[in-house]
Amino acid sequence: MGVHGLTTYVEGNKNFLQDVRFRNSPLVIDGCSLYFRLYFNHGLDQQHGGDYDAFSSLLTQFLSVLAACNIQPFVVLDGGMDPSDKKFSTLRQRLQSRIREADSISRGSNGSILPILTRAVFIQVLIERGIPLVQCPAEADWEIACLAHQWNCPVLTNDSDFFVFDLPGGYLPFRFFQWTNLNGKASQRYISARLYNTNNLCSWFGGMNCELLPLCAVLIGNDYGAPKEADTLLALIDVGALGRGGGRGKGRAPTSRIEGLLVWLSSFSTVAEALEEVSRLMGEGSRRGKRGQKDGLSSQLWAAMQEYNIDAQSSLVHWFSGVKVPPRGTTSGLAELPACLSLAAAQGQLAPLAVDALVMQRVLLVPQVENSKLPSSHFSSAPIRQAIYGILLQNAQKGGGAQLAKGAQVQGTGGGRGRGGRGGGGRGQWHNPAAQHWVDAPVWMEHAARVAPVQGQSSPVFVEEYDRLDLNFKKNQMEAQPPETYIHLDGLDQAPVALRLGVLLEVLAVKQSALALAPVHLQLAVAVTGFWLREAVPTPSWLLVQALVLGMVYGEMSCDSQPGATHHQRAEANVLKALDRQRVRPGERRGLDIGATHSFSQWQSCLWSALCLNQLLLMPLPQPPLSGLFSGTLVHGLHRLLKTGWAAESLMPGGSLSGRLFSCLLKAVRDCSFKANPSSLPSRKKRRGRGRGRRGRGGRETQDVDELNNKFTLLMCEEQYDLW
Repeated sequence: MGVHGLTTYVEGNKNFLQDVRFRNSPLVIDGCSLYFRLYFNHGLDQQHGGDYDAFSSLLTQFLSVLAACNIQPFVVLDGGMDPSDKKFSTLRQRLQSRIREADSISRGSNGSILPILTRAVFIQVLIERGIPLVQCPAEADWEIACLAHQWNCPVLTNDSDFFVFDLPGGYLPFRFFQWTNLNGKASQRYISARLYNTNNLCSWFGGMNCELLPLCAVLIGNDYGAPKEADTLLALIDVGALGRGGGRGKGRAPTSRIEGLLVWLSSFSTVAEALEEVSRLMGEGSRRGKRGQKDGLSSQLWAAMQEYNIDAQSSLVHWFSGVKVPPRGTTSGLAELPACLSLAAAQGQLAPLAVDALVMQRVLLVPQVENSKLPSSHFSSAPIRQAIYGILLQNAQKGGGAQLAKGAQVQGTGGGRGRGGRGGGGRGQWHNPAAQHWVDAPVWMEHAARVAPVQGQSSPVFVEEYDRLDLNFKKNQMEAQPPETYIHLDGLDQAPVALRLGVLLEVLAVKQSALALAPVHLQLAVAVTGFWLREAVPTPSWLLVQALVLGMVYGEMSCDSQPGATHHQRAEANVLKALDRQRVRPGERRGLDIGATHSFSQWQSCLWSALCLNQLLLMPLPQPPLSGLFSGTLVHGLHRLLKTGWAAESLMPGGSLSGRLFSCLLKAVRDCSFKANPSSLPSRKKRRGRGRGRRGRGGRETQDVDELNNKFTLLMCEEQYDLW
């Protein structure tokens, strides 16, 4: 949420904030606010698709500073969209704004756009560091406030709503949290910060009742909007405030709309008294509603104020104490998820994309820096998302019902055992196209080939996708398309890995044998790269592929060259330095290669969607190490170098670990680019000549890769421990 103008007002008055030396304390952190502020406040790349390695290093440094000050962080993340739809208008406005800003950045102008994988990198680093985190079903503000209230500890965020929540431990605005300047002796480290407490603000206005602050927030307008009659009321209040409240607020006349409203509110002892005056000013009747307030605007205001009521016990206390019960929420549609996926969502291991598709049948696609004259970069990854929607909404599709109403809480979209399901549920056999063998099919797993919908038996189900069209957002109806290999949501945690892997590879149209040369933790990235080569429009050049793979090698070898690495691995340091020198540096006058940018954005969209599908299938492949997988400034710089005629293999010494890993990954990507099981997924494009053209461009390179791969095969057995 957010209260319009409140941050500027409060942070502009030093009397509302108290200087503190923060240490030795639990700290509830608004996760979304943290990763936004870390990325934007430290000048990390936005133009080239993001530098996730730099972001990971920055986040690790932040967490280390907290540890040095004996500060225990508890990170709480937003989940899916608010099912009430109250905030949807605000979300649409933000989407439109980000589309414009992404276009501005692509043309070398100013703007702020968060790279698409930042959130996933953030979660991955937290898990690796053992930081407690939880992902809420929807908006997290209320849950954050309840937890901090119950624990009597502060909240670190950048959200102006926390100037309204009455938190005994206070609110630490991120702007004043000076974590980069660690102070104090070794055993007494602390972070200089400024702490806000509602009592500080209210005492400034003659000891105003803090319970009146939510009324101020609602009248000003937060992300849920203000009642339509609020402007009329504020006009009346502004007139009355100067007369009735001019002597309040330590003699200060109102200098802003917010201050004028606070002066007016300070003249009332209770919320009921203020709402009584609202009714009088608006000429409302005498009929009474709940809690004695009059119906009409006062009733609307009272209902909206409950967003800031944090008297309830926090559902997160048990979660952070080790009782892994997913937090409660108002989203009844989440009840349709099996327990294993509900737990995964709470652990941050199921993306909000999946939650929104299930609960709302509506998804907002993240804008990226790309060529706005071409179709959105998300167009290339549509088949992956269609499969996600098909798996999630399979029961709505099989049940013969029409498309579910948008914005309503989903009822009956899951758990539809015995209602028009496929197959008889008896024990049979299932063919795993990835493993190339037959396995017993247990009772809970139904398998049938996709058949044409039968009237009265199956109806198509659609998900609303909001995506870019030119420089505006557009609503597209995306049909849910379950994979041919049927897998039931309720049986996911019982389904063998081979089955779940088969579904994943079917959607990506990749044979498991094509991934054999890639390290297991990079196999998903390799499969996605092959998918991108087939689906992206225009078709990516082989130089783009080489630049991407070189970036993966850089990230992989960087992880292996940390302190404690072997002598052989340290010998790769010169290779890494040489690659690193090719980065695009800030301030370079060369313009952005918009073609390469668009193609790399398509790749990131494919990976973003595939990560979600892999999570939905309970990770039959490990999630790749995202911080080392893509660094935009590096990959763009390498692509620029390759365009001048440098051979990619020449950037690494012959016979080096990095060179063999490069040829291994490149060969795997090439193998994955040839579509497996052509009937599995309908193509959206004509394929004529595309494979021939790609081989034609890389004929010499193919020969080189084959020769290098033969050398690698001979060396793999004796040096496998070095590479993996």
